[in-house]
Amino acid sequence: MLEGSREYMRADAKKNYDNLLSIAWDVFAEQGANASLREVARRAGVGMGTLYRHFPNREALLEPILRERFDRLTQKADNLKSASASEDALVLWVQEVIAFTHDYQGIISVMMGAIEDMDSALHSSCHALRAAGTQLLTRAQSEGKACADLDGDELFDLIAALAWLRDQPSHTARSEHLFSVIANAILINAQEVKN
Repeated sequence: MLEGSREYMRADAKKNYDNLLSIAWDVFAEQGANASLREVARRAGVGMGTLYRHFPNREALLEPILRERFDRLTQKADNLKSASASEDALVLWVQEVIAFTHDYQGIISVMMGAIEDMDSALHSSCHALRAAGTQLLTRAQSEGKACADLDGDELFDLIAALAWLRDQPSHTARSEHLFSVIANAILINAQEVKN
């Protein structure tokens, strides 16, 4: 095979990869994490074989899309550690993670599964995201601003529960109120113990 042909094939494969990611971003945003992979391939103008050559399963396709958002949320936690009061940083970050999960309906169950599955393509990014939240929680606890009997895993579970609730049309209106109740319980309990 000629060198130029190989370069063309690499360029063509890269173009397909980038196009699939771009289309998948739109399809997942429209239809949620369980969107049809066939629809992604159709809109990208490629066959299922091409899609599976680049992304052997749904998580492999979700990973590069979500990693960028997870990395942004992890960076946001790092920025909040130095820019905000510990209790404000914790509450703001939790709100942002919940809002992110709302952008991709059904993503919270994918995230919760990935955090437990070390073989998941999303495990590393989800683990980093949970660790970022744990650091914000630990900082608030060390300053006496958050209750001491909550750990990072439980915080992630609370985020998942609130995110799930927000995804249910009949409960959306209550989700904001319940977020406030939970945030106040985490923060107020610490103040009560202090006094």
